[in-house]
Amino acid sequence: MAEAVGTVDAGSALVLVVNAGSSSVKLRLLDTADEVVESADLPAVRDGGHAALIAAAVAGWGEAHAPAAVGHRVVHGGTRFAGPALLTDEVVNGIEALTALAPLHQPKSVAAIEAVREVLPAVPHVACFDTAFHATLPVAASTYALPVEWRERWAVRRYGFHGLSHAYASRRAAELCGRTGDASFRVVTCHLGAGASLAAVLGGRSVDTTMGFTPLEGLVMATRSGDVDPGLVLWLAREAHLTPDELSESLEHRSGLLGLGGTKDMREILAGAAAGSARKRLALDVYLHRLRAAIASMVASLGGLDALVFTGGVGERSAPVRAMTADGLAFLGVAVDAAANDAAGEAHGEADTEITAGDATARTFVVAAREDIEIAREVREIISG
Repeated sequence: MAEAVGTVDAGSALVLVVNAGSSSVKLRLLDTADEVVESADLPAVRDGGHAALIAAAVAGWGEAHAPAAVGHRVVHGGTRFAGPALLTDEVVNGIEALTALAPLHQPKSVAAIEAVREVLPAVPHVACFDTAFHATLPVAASTYALPVEWRERWAVRRYGFHGLSHAYASRRAAELCGRTGDASFRVVTCHLGAGASLAAVLGGRSVDTTMGFTPLEGLVMATRSGDVDPGLVLWLAREAHLTPDELSESLEHRSGLLGLGGTKDMREILAGAAAGSARKRLALDVYLHRLRAAIASMVASLGGLDALVFTGGVGERSAPVRAMTADGLAFLGVAVDAAANDAAGEAHGEADTEITAGDATARTFVVAAREDIEIAREVREIISG
């Protein structure tokens, strides 16, 4: 299929954002003010027949809400895709070729791309990559201390993820601070959800992040372990005779909050810790210890801190997690106002909120995760030339 470019007025274009996840395909139609004017959540892409569901959803919106362009969220861009890319057959093949780097996510992205291109063949389609925002990482931050032949042969490096969320949250923080376009603006964005990662962003450019070659590196997450000693993994393989599949299953799906506290739900962890559960208190303490330490490392990469941003499901909804995180970061100038922090939790989804305490030297914000806005922005950049 040849790409459709045509003559699209990016300033007036309705952009359809397609986010293919493990359990659903989310469709969001955004207008030029970045308001969602239509939406649909469909079952996860399966082999065959999915284009019909997408076609029915889009047709139901009517001619007045016909998309002028489509943006697709793709988890991995490898070293080839360092920014959004107009979708051609060659680009789709390039995305599919990266399946080994993201075997759970890449096939779903490709299937969704093919289905939506079939439904909307006459409009431009753009791939927007979660790894692309971190393509600006300095080599000191992106390079593993591994044999050069490994790094060259298999492109083994730190890629980083959640880039669309970090890009939006950092840009929004600059707007809220009145420092849009300021090359010296230093912000740490905390995307805390089932998956969790941090980014150190200097003047709109990612200079460090916590996830690496895979989304398993970094923070304690809902079911992922985050950082562990690689020697421990080797020991488990050698001494406990665990297979690669068994190790992967345990590190990805049986660790993190679930492994520590018996549940992947932060609300249950908090409630259990408050009620005296030693297991859930341990889970909370480990989670916070890793989070605070990682934030401090991001600040070190920036050489200081102007703003701290919480986003993602836990970041937006959990006032206690935000408060306890900030309590350990006073030495960085971080402090949150208790009343504002509690109110921000109650106002989730309504507005981005500042929760900075009066004596803090760094400002703290709660920002709603809006990867859809970031994708629409990237799409408009591509189609406007």
